[in-house]
Amino acid sequence: MVKKKEVPVYMISGFLDSGKTNFISPMLAGDEFTADERTLLLVTEEGEEEFDEEAMLAHDVRMHVFEDKSDFTREECLKLDNKYHPTQIVIEYNGMWQMPEIQEIMPPHWVLYQIVTTVDCTTFDLYSKNMASLMMQHISNADMVIFNRCTDALAETLRGRNIKMLNRRAEMFLEYTDDRMEEYDDGTPPFDLSKPVLELSDDDFGVWYVDIMDNLDRYRGKVVSFLGQVAQSDKFPRGTCACGRFAMVCCAEDTTFLGLLLKGPEIKDLKTKDWIQVTARVDIENMKIYQGDGPVLHILDVKPAEAPQDELVYF
Repeated sequence: MVKKKEVPVYMISGFLDSGKTNFISPMLAGDEFTADERTLLLVTEEGEEEFDEEAMLAHDVRMHVFEDKSDFTREECLKLDNKYHPTQIVIEYNGMWQMPEIQEIMPPHWVLYQIVTTVDCTTFDLYSKNMASLMMQHISNADMVIFNRCTDALAETLRGRNIKMLNRRAEMFLEYTDDRMEEYDDGTPPFDLSKPVLELSDDDFGVWYVDIMDNLDRYRGKVVSFLGQVAQSDKFPRGTCACGRFAMVCCAEDTTFLGLLLKGPEIKDLKTKDWIQVTARVDIENMKIYQGDGPVLHILDVKPAEAPQDELVYF
């Protein structure tokens, strides 16, 4: 049997009316994406916006609509592949479907190149509260996330929630109602770094953790003070432990420990699960546990502390 040539797949996901069709339409009705390509567009849900099939045909785009989830199978995809012989595939993916299912459905020679998730800012809070697990899947698996229908107030709220924690590798963009487009991370430090000591509240810790991991040089040499929990392990370099907070990124199933290496002679007196108020100077060192450069907090002062009323950090 002759092995079929790999076909790149671009998946655009998101909840109904999140802007998927508006993202795909100009892409498939222009030359930049479609030149010298035969594109197969697979639509798994139809919202208020419709595709202009005539405009897409002019760019050798063929569309197939799946009316029901039970029809979206590997067998049906193979039939479409044999019928149209596409050189690339775009899937408008139903936001109510689980993300792992797509890998089971795609034929072996279809290769998932990119996942773009569109999010309607005006409904993001509602969906993240009521369908947190699904929202998490679509954002955490994406290579690019576009928050559309943004206003200045909604953008400020999104940045305050530090959505980047959901997927630190993805590019994230804010698309405003007045057609402005900007990166989710606009490069502005979330804290006033001119102060001699950066004192973090419980609400600040998660934002700071993501920012320091993404902007190491920003905090090199800075002094920081925060309430954290100790974790000791043989996996940590000699003379260090971890200190941080448990965070609920999306829902209870996604609770994770956000820890940074702590270094100093005081380490020997600290035990796992101890709560401490620590003041430390940030250095950047190459550590195996970070798989490269990462923050190491050199203790300046450490005191036993009471656990906070709510031990979790939220995003």
